[in-house]
Amino acid sequence: MTRVFKIALCLILSAAAIAPAWGQAGSVERVKVHGKLLEGNLSGDPPDRGVTVYLPPDYRSAKNKRYPVLYMLHGYTDNDKKWMGTVKHWINLPAVIDKTLMGKKSGEMIVVMPDGFTRYHGSMYSNSLVTGDWEDFIAYELVAYVDEHYRTLRSAASRGLAGHSMGGYGAMRIGMKHPEIFAAVYLLSPCCLAAPDPERDAGFMPEAAAVTTVSQIEKAEFRPRIMLASAAAWSPNPAKPPLYIDLPWKDGQWQADIAAKWAANAPLETIDQYVTNLKRLKGFAFDAGDKDQPIAKNIGRLNEALNASSVPHLFVIYEGDHLNRIAERIETEVLPFFNKNLSFAAARR
Repeated sequence: MTRVFKIALCLILSAAAIAPAWGQAGSVERVKVHGKLLEGNLSGDPPDRGVTVYLPPDYRSAKNKRYPVLYMLHGYTDNDKKWMGTVKHWINLPAVIDKTLMGKKSGEMIVVMPDGFTRYHGSMYSNSLVTGDWEDFIAYELVAYVDEHYRTLRSAASRGLAGHSMGGYGAMRIGMKHPEIFAAVYLLSPCCLAAPDPERDAGFMPEAAAVTTVSQIEKAEFRPRIMLASAAAWSPNPAKPPLYIDLPWKDGQWQADIAAKWAANAPLETIDQYVTNLKRLKGFAFDAGDKDQPIAKNIGRLNEALNASSVPHLFVIYEGDHLNRIAERIETEVLPFFNKNLSFAAARR
């Protein structure tokens, strides 16, 4: 073997070691993350939360390589196992990520999804005495855990936040408050952007108000059940066991004072407070299917509010409903968006 051939071979092997492992699948592992901020919640949900982590194809072999991180938040009634391929579901996120990588539509990144399923079937990713301080748990404790235990690029420039439905709401809520932690945010069919409306919501309130025990939560229909979860997040009442909530509906009457608490947690009502933060983001995008109402209408309102304040963003209404094209959107839009808006290089010191 000639000296020139040896040098050429070494260069080829070195390049292969640092190049993306196109055509290979990533790996998934599930860990437990203790949330000190989730301790003592009135629901009795465990503060040790399951978290599924997708590791890129070359994570095990490229020992010195560090990666940007995308934090992905699932929707109401879902959990990380359903989204991350452990349980058969309408989406398999690791398979979607692998497909995106194989199509060279994105560079390799770590993807993290916490289990936000609670007694109320969803945390709304909000701070609450009832369900725990989920907003702060994700922004502070989960990010700190991932940075400590994985080879991440530890700067806001290399962190993204996205979510679907309730997770889209959570990504909006957390992302607009923490540009110092996340550089880019993508909302997929985000729920709960608007303040409660007596005409829209009162029809579901009597059934929600009829739930008086924990065991009845499971039996409630979807819309009344999400009203209970919203109350647990935005209008907790520690003096009213066993549910510890107040609803904007009591004895057949709309409760304006409780509805005001919900409105204070509606991004369309509070966005003016966070315009400066949103302008600090490297990228901000949101989309929904045209048949996904009232979500599509509400992100249209979000688009108008952002335009009025000159906040750069990407807004799309596509042909679809709440679920049918989410995997496709993640493959063709969401992951390429973060590929463009996150830094894949270590920050200079």
